[in-house]
Amino acid sequence: QGAATASGDQGAATASGDQGAATASGDQGAATASGDRGAATASGVNCGAYATGFFGKVSGVDGSPLHLDRRAYNPGGEDHGRVTHVWAGIVGRFGIEPGVFYTLDETGTPVKAKD
Repeated sequence: QGAATASGDQGAATASGDQGAATASGDQGAATASGDRGAATASGVNCGAYATGFFGKVSGVDGSPLHLDRRAYNPGGEDHGRVTHVWAGIVGRFGIEPGVFYTLDETGTPVKAKD
């Protein structure tokens, strides 16, 4: 449940533990959450947010690129952890709202995160 913040220009913040939070607030920074239920936020100009773990979520300001992976969640199954969907979008386009966290549903469609 750690937190990482990149506040300088072109900085990178990575939260790799479960329920970690990463924020990029400087110009052209990158925030990555790779742990389960991680959250990545792009709050600076031209920053990007990336979530690759189970049930990850991303948020950003207008114009931020967002990236999400969805993985098969089947503990003990041979497909557990396999990437099933990948999505990329830009905040402010196609209904993606600034300041709102998104995750992928079972069809790979971005939806507003519930928590």
